[in-house]
Amino acid sequence: MQLDAFDIAQKQLARDRAATGRYPGLLERKLARMTASPLAFLRGAAPLFYDLLEAYPQLEKGPPGAGWIAGDLHLENFGAFRPDADFDDGESTAFDLNDFDDCTIGPQRYDVLRLSTSLLLAARELGCDGPRALSLCEGMLTAYAKHARANVAMPSPPPSIAALVKTASNRTGEALLQARTSVAKGERRFVRGERYLELDADVRRAVPKAFEDYVRSLGKSVRPKSSHCAVVDAAFRVAGTGSLGALRVAVLVSGKGCNWVFDMKEEREPSSSRLVAPPLLDGAKRVLAGLRACLSSPPRLAGTSLLLGAPMVVRRLAPQEDKLDLSMVAPAELPALARYLGALVGRAHKRGTTTASKRAWKQDELERIVDQAVRLAGIHEGAYLALCRAIRR
Repeated sequence: MQLDAFDIAQKQLARDRAATGRYPGLLERKLARMTASPLAFLRGAAPLFYDLLEAYPQLEKGPPGAGWIAGDLHLENFGAFRPDADFDDGESTAFDLNDFDDCTIGPQRYDVLRLSTSLLLAARELGCDGPRALSLCEGMLTAYAKHARANVAMPSPPPSIAALVKTASNRTGEALLQARTSVAKGERRFVRGERYLELDADVRRAVPKAFEDYVRSLGKSVRPKSSHCAVVDAAFRVAGTGSLGALRVAVLVSGKGCNWVFDMKEEREPSSSRLVAPPLLDGAKRVLAGLRACLSSPPRLAGTSLLLGAPMVVRRLAPQEDKLDLSMVAPAELPALARYLGALVGRAHKRGTTTASKRAWKQDELERIVDQAVRLAGIHEGAYLALCRAIRR
């Protein structure tokens, strides 16, 4: 690939057209999200990141250590969620990495480099000048290196994360239903519109069997009663940026006391597969293996199924689920936030390690990652502007 912003933008457009072609209107939605900011562009273009690492080997090289990686790590792929347990309320809300669609076994530096690039791209949105952005990146990398190689206690969560977890913990299942569904003629259904669309008839007919298979695959200790799992409604779910185009189904089931909402998401080949061969698992089982390897408390009732032959990760949407909102982070809190996110990734990588580095990453290796992230941020910034230009024409 030549280092030309307009060539990169055209390749990204072609890739997005192909990925969203099955579903009318999704391309326009994805482009609207990707043109919001350089960070949003990076979020929606994970394969491009690995294209660049392949095209420019000097950006791919780095310190040793391999294991399960998130694959599409960036500042906004962290969040609050209810850990996997039984269906009763009462357990605590966690905050951790929350997106493993692109997970694989590979060099752990890929995650670290992508996260660093996202931080530099987000810097101006966060009110940072260049020197401060670089300082934040260095602090994040130092925290990562410390927690990836040693058993040390996590730092206290910064105020924005503590507030997010507290707010999420107080949400109820009824509030989740009120935000996503309505009742007409005694029947509760997802509200069709921006978030939920009608499913094709063949998909809609296949959902109950696929959901039944998912429930059956759960361990007996957490498997809900069949009377709580009757499918009431199903809709195409429009969510995410990079994943737009994948089959995603929201499933409303009978529940216990009130309806429960589940997410079924098609899992395709990870973005890094051009550089590292993914595990010999179907996409859904790969994602489940990755999140279980990296997280001490996986999301609530994560499991797998097949829907018309497509591997699907299935999980219950708890009201406690929420993403980190960078707009809610005070400027003075940014150094602590960067260190905390770095520590979270280090801890996840330590759990998911398959080939441990025999030594901690050296300071000059961390500095090299910053330099690589600067180069990658510049390429993404240029491609972002070229994409905006192409859409305006």
